[in-house]
Amino acid sequence: MMTNMQRKPLRVYTDTSVIGGVFDEKFSFASRAFFNLAARGVFRVVVSGMVEDELIAAPANVRAFFKQIQSEHVETVKIGRSALELQRAYVSAGVVSSKWKRDALHVAVASVESCMAIVSWNFRHIVNLRRIPLYNAVNVLHGLGSIEIRSPLEVMSYEEEAD
Repeated sequence: MMTNMQRKPLRVYTDTSVIGGVFDEKFSFASRAFFNLAARGVFRVVVSGMVEDELIAAPANVRAFFKQIQSEHVETVKIGRSALELQRAYVSAGVVSSKWKRDALHVAVASVESCMAIVSWNFRHIVNLRRIPLYNAVNVLHGLGSIEIRSPLEVMSYEEEAD
């Protein structure tokens, strides 16, 4: 019988808002809880080069935090043609306008990389009850499965049940 510590971590794409949320009074508790679960091996944090690029303009403490967790608990994936095509499909389907195509690209990368979920504090363009089924409908039309789209608050208490 496998214990929680022996299980493979669940791959969860994390956008920049969650990393910055560690230092935001409103989002700190849940963001830190999410990263604590990653440190315990429950989640494997997946980011794209776009997240790394966005962090260049982030405050020094946010960059330092990311650097601290990056070596052990973070998997960086490339943005490939499939993700860019899926991003365009989201925009074409009206899930988001082209003005917010970077947000759509986060969801596209997470979907193409077969992440279990994407975690974000972006309630306007990503973690949005109206948009989530639309993202997933486009995914299905493109031969991908649906993806869980959640805030850190929704996953911070995640623990697998014992078998």
